Amino acid sequence: MTRQEFEKTSGRIRMKLLALAGSFISKSGITDDADDIVQESMLKLWQHVNEDYPIQNLEAFAVTITKKVCLSHLRDNGYETESLSGLDAPGTDSATIITDEADIKTIKDELYSLLTPTQKQYLHLRNDLGLSLDEIADVTGSPKSSIKTTISIANRLLKEQIKRYI
Repeated sequence: MTRQEFEKTSGRIRMKLLALAGSFISKSGITDDADDIVQESMLKLWQHVNEDYPIQNLEAFAVTITKKVCLSHLRDNGYETESLSGLDAPGTDSATIITDEADIKTIKDELYSLLTPTQKQYLHLRNDLGLSLDEIADVTGSPKSSIKTTISIANRLLKEQIKRYI
């Protein structure tokens, strides 16, 4: 990978890494700067790229590096690695679950941006709220066959986009 290709790719994923680092900082209470964490992550990523490390998915690898840099900063701030699960207040999700959920939301938002408002609405009602086709028809006033076709087309578009990512 050339430096220009790396800069283009890293520019594209920088905001996601900043969000990840910012989320980690806010949940852990450390005072480090998200920009510093992302810059350190990008440097480590570039070192791996320069060493011809076999990377199948640069973005996923960058997220993994950023998570490890966050944990390193956490340890540098006096937290024990064994007690990382203890960072969470009772009844709350772990930092990993929270960042994974944020990643899923980012990907879902990016994919859903390709859909029409009607497709988004139907998928939300079907997948997020678990409504049946009959219930969606009652809520929207649309024919059941139209809803089924719209959901099918939307799912096909999403699958095609996911295949492109993979």
